[in-house]
Amino acid sequence: MSILFQEENKLFTIHTKNSTYQMKIDPYGFLLHLYYGKKVAGNMDFLLFYSDRGFSGNPYEAGKDKTYSLDTLPQEYPTLGTGDFRNPALVVRNEDGSFACNLRYVSHSIRAGKYGLKGLPAVYASEDEAETLEIYMKDPVSGLEVDLLYGVLPELDIITRAARIHHDGDQKLTLEKVCSACLDFLTGDFDLITFHGRHAMERNYQRTPVEHTSQVIGSRRGMSSHQYNPMMILAGKDTTEEYGSCYAMSYVYSGGFKGEVEKDQTDGTRMLLGLMDDMFSYPLEKGKAFYAPEVIMTYSESGITELSHNLHKCIKKHICRGKYRDVNRPVLLNSWEGCYFDFNGEDIYQLAVQAKDLGIDLLVMDDGWFGKRDEDISGLGDWYVNEKKLGESLPHLVKRITDLGIKFGIWFEPECINEDSDLYREHPDWALQIPGRDPVRARYQLVLDFSRKEVVDYIFDSVCDVLDQADISYVKWDFNRSITDAFSHDTSDQGKVLYDYILGLYDFLERLLARYPDLLLEGCSGGGGRFDAGMLYYSPQIWCSDNTDAIDRLRIQYGTSFGYPIPTMGSHVSAVPNHQTGRITPLKTRGVVAMSGTFGYELNPAYMTDQEKEDVRAQIEDYKKVRHLIQYGLYYRLTNPFLQETAAWMFVSEDRSEALLNVVQQQVHGASLCTYVRLRGLKKDALYQEEVSGKIYPANALMEVGYPLPTELGSYQTFQIHFKEYY
Repeated sequence: MSILFQEENKLFTIHTKNSTYQMKIDPYGFLLHLYYGKKVAGNMDFLLFYSDRGFSGNPYEAGKDKTYSLDTLPQEYPTLGTGDFRNPALVVRNEDGSFACNLRYVSHSIRAGKYGLKGLPAVYASEDEAETLEIYMKDPVSGLEVDLLYGVLPELDIITRAARIHHDGDQKLTLEKVCSACLDFLTGDFDLITFHGRHAMERNYQRTPVEHTSQVIGSRRGMSSHQYNPMMILAGKDTTEEYGSCYAMSYVYSGGFKGEVEKDQTDGTRMLLGLMDDMFSYPLEKGKAFYAPEVIMTYSESGITELSHNLHKCIKKHICRGKYRDVNRPVLLNSWEGCYFDFNGEDIYQLAVQAKDLGIDLLVMDDGWFGKRDEDISGLGDWYVNEKKLGESLPHLVKRITDLGIKFGIWFEPECINEDSDLYREHPDWALQIPGRDPVRARYQLVLDFSRKEVVDYIFDSVCDVLDQADISYVKWDFNRSITDAFSHDTSDQGKVLYDYILGLYDFLERLLARYPDLLLEGCSGGGGRFDAGMLYYSPQIWCSDNTDAIDRLRIQYGTSFGYPIPTMGSHVSAVPNHQTGRITPLKTRGVVAMSGTFGYELNPAYMTDQEKEDVRAQIEDYKKVRHLIQYGLYYRLTNPFLQETAAWMFVSEDRSEALLNVVQQQVHGASLCTYVRLRGLKKDALYQEEVSGKIYPANALMEVGYPLPTELGSYQTFQIHFKEYY
C-alpha cells in the first residue's frame, strides 16, 4: 500500500518510490501538513512548533492556549476566515455576506485506482498503477463539504491533488477562490522557477529567490496563456539539473489560473496553484458539486532533470490518450507559411505532390478553406467548405491527396467568430460581449460562448459535417485570441462563465475524440498560448509557438521541456529569411531544432533548390532513424541557451544503450576555443561508439569532461551525433 493511515496518531502517510508525503488530523479536526520530501519512515509531527505569535489569532476551542494558531501552522487546505492571514486555498462567501469557512475532518477512504473528475481532464491509471485517498472535510456552520482528492502513482513519484466541493444546506454559498493544491514548508531557502513570455516567444525560463513577499503568476485571459505557463518549480538554492531537492506543480487545466508562492512571517513557504480568482464568483447550488481542476505534483532529491522526467513520464502515459500516444507521429507539411490565405485546391494538391516527393507523411490545409475567408476579418463560424475558392469539393481534393499515399489534415478555429459571418448575423448573442458596450476585438474576431450547450452543440455538428465528408486524419485546433467581455446571455451569474466555458471546450473535445478515435488532434492557441496538461489530455501534441525561427525555438523548447515531454511539442522547419524574425539559419540547424519535437515543415517546397530538396529527403530519413529516441527516450538539458552560447541537449534510450547528442552554436568568434559538452544519462563504465566515424568513447569521460565539438566557421553551426553502446 502506498497510502497508510495510523488511527492512533491520526496520521496519513503517502509513499512513492522516492518520496514521502505526510499529514495529520489534529485534536481540533484541522488537517495539518507535516512533510513532503525524500522518502522517510516514522511520524513527523515533531516538526510542528507551537509558540505565541502576537496578532496571530487562535481558534475558539483553543481557549487560553495562545500558542495554537492557524496563522503559523502548516495546513493541507487553508481557508479564509480561520485566523490564517496567508494566501488561502479556498474563499467562500456565505449567504449573509460573510467570508468564512472552517473545514474540519469528517472521515476518509482509501482505494485502489485513480479518481476521475466530472467534466475535467485528469491523470488516469489502472488499479495496479495507482491509489486514491479521499479526505472528507466539512464546515459545521454552513454545511459546505470539501472532499480532498489525492491520487498516487508510486512508481512515477507522482501525487495528484484535486477537490470536490458541495453542500446540501439551504443557504446560498458562493466560491470566490478555489485552489487545488497547497504545499506548506516549515523550513527551506528556495528559488521559484517559472516560465513567462509573450506571443511568439513563450515559456522563457526564469529563476528568482523566494523572499518575504507573495510571488504570483497567472492568467486572466481565459486560457493558460503565452504570458505565464501553469507549471512552476520550487527548488533549493543549490539545486541544479543533477543535484538537490525540488518540487513541481503542473495544472491540468486550460483556462485562467493563479500560482502563488509566499514566504511568511516565520520563514515558512506556501505554494498554491488553482483557478484565477479575478472574474470568478461561482454560486454553489444545493446538491451540486464543483470540481477543482487537478494539479500534478512531484518531488526529486536528485535535481531538476529527474523532476522533469517524472512529469514527462506521467504526461506521456497517464495524460495523453488515444491511438497516437504510443505510435510514431507523422512528419507533416503545413500550408500556412507556404501559402497563407492565397491558395486553391490545386495549390494544396501541388503541395501534397511536393510533400510526397520529399518523404513527408501528412499534408495539412491551414486557415482559409471555409466560408468567406480570404483574410482574417471574416468567415470564422461558417464551417462549410468554400468550393468556389478551392475549385473543387473537399472529398475530391482529399481523395486526390490520399491517392498519392499521404494523409490529409485540416485547420479549424471552432471557438471564435467574425462579425462578418453568417453565424454572427444570425446569432449575435452567441458571442461573449457585454450588453451596451462595444466588444474588445482581437485578430478581428470575438469568442463564442462555449459556456452554453446550444452553442457548443451547433459548432460541434458543423465541424463533424466537414470531417464526415472525407478521409481526414489530423485536425489542428486553433484559438487565436484571449477572452474579454466574459458575459453570457444565458446566466445572471457572470462569475461562472469562464470556468463553464472551459467545461464546454472539454465536452466538445471529448465528444470529438469519441466520434473520431483515430484522429490526430494538434492543439494551438496562436502557437503556445494554451500549452498545458489539460489540453494534452485531448491533443497529444500542441503547436509550441507561432515563432518558427530555429534560434528563438532553442529557448522556447528549452523552457517547455521542464514540464512537458518532447513529443508533445509541435515543431517545424520553415523557410529563410524566417517570417517572424528575418533571421537566416542553415537548413541543418532548422532541422535539428525541429526534430526535438513532433517534426514537420512550414514552407512551400516549390521554392526550394534541388539541393535543398535532397537535403530535406536526407533529413527526414535521418529523423526516422532516431525518432524512437526522441519520442520514447529520456531527455536531458545539457546547457542553458539563455545563459550559454552553446545550446546542447540529448536523448537517451530507456535502457541507456543509445544516445543522440544535439548542439547548436548560437555565437561564432574569431580564434574560437574548443567547446566541450558534458553528456548525461549514459551507462557508467560503458563504452559508446559514434555512428559516423566509428570512434569509441568511454562514457565516464564523456560525462565528466565532455565531447569536444569541432571548430567550424559560419553562423549557427550544428551537430547531431548518434552514439550506441559498444560491446
